[in-house]
Amino acid sequence: MSAPPFPWAGHTALITGASAGIGRALCRALVADGVRVAALARRADRLSDLRDELGDALLPLACDLRDEAQIRAAFEAVAERWGGVDVLINNAGLGHEQRLMDGETEAWREMLEVNVLALCVCTREALTQMRARGVSGHVVHVSSMAAHRVPPGSGVYSATKYAVRALTEALRKELREAGSGIRVTSVSPGLVETEFHKHFTGSADAAAQLYGSLRVLDAADVVSAVRYVLAQPPHVEVHDVLLRPTAQET
Repeated sequence: MSAPPFPWAGHTALITGASAGIGRALCRALVADGVRVAALARRADRLSDLRDELGDALLPLACDLRDEAQIRAAFEAVAERWGGVDVLINNAGLGHEQRLMDGETEAWREMLEVNVLALCVCTREALTQMRARGVSGHVVHVSSMAAHRVPPGSGVYSATKYAVRALTEALRKELREAGSGIRVTSVSPGLVETEFHKHFTGSADAAAQLYGSLRVLDAADVVSAVRYVLAQPPHVEVHDVLLRPTAQET
């Protein structure tokens, strides 16, 4: 007996941070599931390569998430191409190892703008399209275990992820009060081998040392969690998934 089709096959997902790591893996997995994917990221060359790999099921959209006008234009492009968004995966996120005692304001600002404000803008734009079309869609935030505890040196980064945790619950309540069938989920991974820690520490060697110290998660592990969430029937809303490497201490 063949497996049933993925529930969102034939629908449209928009994924932010799609040029690398978890976002790129999500694009591949959902296209394989029969989902049309709008892929947002700043690095147009990487998106072009992904389009060459995945074909017409992927719409590459170069977008700086710190620019609201670019976000709006991306959603308009999806509406023009495929009618609108059915699933939003807010995957884009970044961190800087910047302490509250002596951190740099611009690093704090970038984390807040990408991890929180852009997530809010993308969520609003997706919900507008879903509600206008009467779609019981799904919003997934790829968050972090940093939304549940504060590792040393990551106070502001953790604050942005605690904000995502609050926004997830706030949106759940708003949608319920509105009588909407749209669901919202946060997926909070621990250590994952991506480009994140190289960017966070500013050192490729430090990232390699961390990844070599224990068996960390792969992007595919996070993709499995997201697919599980999206595969649930309409009456099931998975609120938050926490996953960490078995050997991770915190």
